Amino acid sequence: MTDPDERDTPPADPDDPETSPADSDEPETQPSEPAASADDSDVPDDAGTVSLDAFHDALEDATRPVVTASEVARTLGCSQAEATEALADLASAGDVERLDVETDPVVWFPSDWAAVAERERVTLFPERREVVVDSPTQFTRAQLSQFAHLTDANGSGGYLYEIRREDVWQAPYEALDDLLGTVRQVLPEPAPGLAEWIEDQWKRAHQFVLRTHEDGYTVLEAASDDLMGNVARQRLDDGQLRAPIEDDVSWVAEGRVAEVKRVLYEAGYPVQDERDLDEGDDLDVDLRVDLRGYQREWVREFTDVKSGVLVGPPGSGKTVAALGVLEAVGGETLILVPNRELATQWRDEILARTTLSEAQVGEYHGGKKEVRPVTIATYQTAGMDRHRQLFDERRWGLIVYDEVHHVPATVYRRSADLQTKHRLGLSATPIREDDREKDIFTLIGPPIGTDWDALFDAGFVQEPEVEIRYVPWDSDERQREHASTSGHDRRQVAATNPAKLREVRHLLATHRDAKALIFVEYLDHGEALAEALSVPFLSGETRHARREKLLSEFRHGQRDTLVVSRVGDEGIDLPDADLVVVASGLGGSRRQGAQRAGRAMRPAGNALVFVLATRGTTEEEHAQRQLQHLSAKGIRVRERDAETLD
Repeated sequence: MTDPDERDTPPADPDDPETSPADSDEPETQPSEPAASADDSDVPDDAGTVSLDAFHDALEDATRPVVTASEVARTLGCSQAEATEALADLASAGDVERLDVETDPVVWFPSDWAAVAERERVTLFPERREVVVDSPTQFTRAQLSQFAHLTDANGSGGYLYEIRREDVWQAPYEALDDLLGTVRQVLPEPAPGLAEWIEDQWKRAHQFVLRTHEDGYTVLEAASDDLMGNVARQRLDDGQLRAPIEDDVSWVAEGRVAEVKRVLYEAGYPVQDERDLDEGDDLDVDLRVDLRGYQREWVREFTDVKSGVLVGPPGSGKTVAALGVLEAVGGETLILVPNRELATQWRDEILARTTLSEAQVGEYHGGKKEVRPVTIATYQTAGMDRHRQLFDERRWGLIVYDEVHHVPATVYRRSADLQTKHRLGLSATPIREDDREKDIFTLIGPPIGTDWDALFDAGFVQEPEVEIRYVPWDSDERQREHASTSGHDRRQVAATNPAKLREVRHLLATHRDAKALIFVEYLDHGEALAEALSVPFLSGETRHARREKLLSEFRHGQRDTLVVSRVGDEGIDLPDADLVVVASGLGGSRRQGAQRAGRAMRPAGNALVFVLATRGTTEEEHAQRQLQHLSAKGIRVRERDAETLD
């Protein structure tokens, strides 16, 4: 029975030497005896040594595969004699090769061209505020993640970062000089215009502050009278800002704080929230598990800013990190989830991984009504008038918003107004097809932990191999049926193309030892696939006991294949799989694509994801869009025709 509460991102010149670089076109003479080999890391560049990296820089500057010693000297600001001697050292060490040409100067080229191709290159496009990085080191990615947004990756080591205003607003620095220091560390050359823009955006993020007045109500404080009059009062109405208290201070209407923050954010002025909110009643709690290094960093960053959204990849342990935040805050906690299944999963995790007792952890939803020091409630219930007062009256030290991408939706939004000092959102995919992602960060807080690639490289989460398989029509008759329909019916004909069954069989046969999850959009399609494969179909109509039994059997290796409907996208604790096949999906939903691929992300083993799309239909575009979020996180997405074409 359905509970009514639950309805459904030329090197800088060295100091100028006193000796000008040589600029002769005369043939260079090879020293009669090469100098002894030296470790270029032991001798500073300004002493005339040419390191291998510096030689590679000279190659790039020359835009040719070979260079002369005079070109190296010109690029690096040393004498030709110094360059020639250093190149001979590199040749003696086997790092470069030389070629004597009768009518031309001696030229030098790398011994290992692969090392040139694989070395890091950072290119800045200041007018577009974009940074292109080839083969970035983990350090470079980590630094870029502090002030830029990864927008694309080509799967071959190329990354595109964009420096957006939001990235500067949310940069984790206490001073502008610290932020600019990181920018200078990463970018290959000074960019005065970019630095000025970053400074302007930094200042914008420090113009408005929310504070608690001595009489208890909330006020908005501006950095100047002009900002209050020409920005805040021009964009906010009397229902949001009450009477001015001073020329630069205004009274915020009760219950309208979220609106004030959102309006000013959209105007380009993010608001600093420094209200004296309740810390919440104390809660003595310790973790029973050790956090990984990056999880500890997430907790540290959160406790610094007191609000934020953990945006780690599936399998990175966001729930455990949230429990680390709970321990660090040490206050009574409300955890909001989309449905009661997730509420039960949270309760089990808390009891298994913390020192809290069963009497300290409660669930509040259609099935249970327990308010305890740690309470897990559904968004729907917490937002209902008849339950809301109960949650408003409690002094919460922390509110956790699981699957926080739901918050902008009307039915969930009211929960964002609950009072607390700390707000923590969790989501691998804080994206929405209605383009209201910014609402997540204005209502809850800035993103934390967005560098997925670093976690892949460190081996904490397995980067999946993702491939779109284009499937032909099963028959001319089926293709004609598709052509004769429109709208939803047409999409369903493409989604349920019988040729997909052949491709699913082929993938299962190719990966016989893999534990496989097969996702479908339509119940009829799921039932047909499950029957043809002789495996169970898990949907929203599957009774709870039966669902738990199937999942347990899959988790413990007693079953190796399940067909799963949209119920598996979120809300139930699906086990990790070796193989994920998306037989049909929800249009071009990027969140659904990432969530389903996330079922194959885990610390070890092969992670394979195949998305099937009927050739010549909108499914092609939808499949590409579905995986857009993964591509932006650096995951390579391949495309090919299905292998079962006969």
